[in-house]
Amino acid sequence: MFRIGFDNQHYLETQSARIRDRIGQFGGKLYLEFGGKLFDDYHASRVLPGFEPDSKVRMLQQLRDDVEIVVAICARDIEKNKVRGDLGIPYEEDVLRLIDEFRSMDLYVGSVVVTQYSGQAAADAFLRRLAELGVRSFRHYPIDGYPHNVKRIVSDEGYGRNDYIETSRPLVVVTAPGPGSGKMAACLSQLYHEHKLGRKAGYAKFETFPVWDLPLKHPVNLAYEAATADLSDVNMIDPFHLDAYGVTTVNYNRDVEIFPVLRTIFESILGECPYKSPTDMGVNMVGSCIVDDAACREASHMEILRRYYTALTGRLRGTVSEEVVYKLELLMKRAEVTPAIFPAVAAALEKEESTGAPAGAIVLPDGQVITGKTSDLLGASASLLLNALKALGGIDQDLDLISTQVLEPICRLKTGSLGNKNPRLHSDEVLIALCVSALTNPIAALAQRQLPGLKGSGAHFTVILSDVDEKLYRRLGMHVSYEAKYERQRLYHK
Repeated sequence: MFRIGFDNQHYLETQSARIRDRIGQFGGKLYLEFGGKLFDDYHASRVLPGFEPDSKVRMLQQLRDDVEIVVAICARDIEKNKVRGDLGIPYEEDVLRLIDEFRSMDLYVGSVVVTQYSGQAAADAFLRRLAELGVRSFRHYPIDGYPHNVKRIVSDEGYGRNDYIETSRPLVVVTAPGPGSGKMAACLSQLYHEHKLGRKAGYAKFETFPVWDLPLKHPVNLAYEAATADLSDVNMIDPFHLDAYGVTTVNYNRDVEIFPVLRTIFESILGECPYKSPTDMGVNMVGSCIVDDAACREASHMEILRRYYTALTGRLRGTVSEEVVYKLELLMKRAEVTPAIFPAVAAALEKEESTGAPAGAIVLPDGQVITGKTSDLLGASASLLLNALKALGGIDQDLDLISTQVLEPICRLKTGSLGNKNPRLHSDEVLIALCVSALTNPIAALAQRQLPGLKGSGAHFTVILSDVDEKLYRRLGMHVSYEAKYERQRLYHK
């Protein structure tokens, strides 16, 4: 059963208030390193039921008049044509997308900073493109010995070489299209320049995960480790915070490892470090907005399981290492997670065994488990979608929502005119057919009206879904997993 575990409105209010307090702590100017996804944070919404995917940007909208956004992108990522895996677009294109998104929400984007710039031709081309588009840009350069050679970093040969990013508002949010873009270095470089100019300014860090005031082994924090299993991130107790305050908090290894260096940099720039621990640097209020811990634990267990199935598929495709799969197996043991926690897994496998063809199952928000099978005209994902809509609308499962007279011409079109070898309809195609049928069939119209009720459902399939089917399920707000197995035994799978 779907339960709300997170108070999103309380989060918007308390998080913006916390940031305002931090701005005041530094005399009215704060550089905020913004980690994670500002838009479409579906991981957070999955492990914290009730967290809206756009919560972080909505929180910034509450600070609209005080916010200026700087987008950081690493020159090396431009040169390598690095691509955002979730969107399939290069980082430099995502910078432009982010600017458009911010502007559409009436948030001011002041500039773009290209970090690690050393004359790369692709970076120069991107800088010219920004100029043509009327976007201000700045360059930050590599520093020999970074981050440990503090004497050089905090000097005219280090941060002093970087362009000073001209900003005009109290809160400067530094974000990026992906990790490793140089957000923290950009913030610290700005502190150096502000200090040289005789201006007071501070730095803080915004990361949603790990949640500092939840236990180390809380499923929400374990789910973050599962999400970053391909990185070197490990959650750990913050020893600096424990030593300074006698309070146990959770951070991750990179922040803990770099803190002594950061402390020295702060001391070199400001004369003293304003923070006693990595946890002190953060402004995250997520933990205080959890209203149903059991619901968040259950959702996080499901997320760990989905991440495991995703890793198994990645290993089959050659994109995920054995080490990542092993790490996820260990996390599953720590969290006591097995496929048995998700009834759709067993239901889908049983349906496949009884029919001898790929199958799927879905757990609806009310707890119902519905199955779908492969037929001559419909793939498992399409039939499961129709069966789920029937269940939500109280429609007899044996009733055909779409007549064969509608389905067969579409199947012939696919194989006859469009050159597809598989005549079966994908889930997007069957929805279009359902819409056509709804014009004359009131039962089909009833089923169509149930689409919003699929949000929050979880589905599992016995074979790897096509991109088309998986994307449609996700657009409907459903969580998807599948066995690491292709429907057909081939070497190449499109």
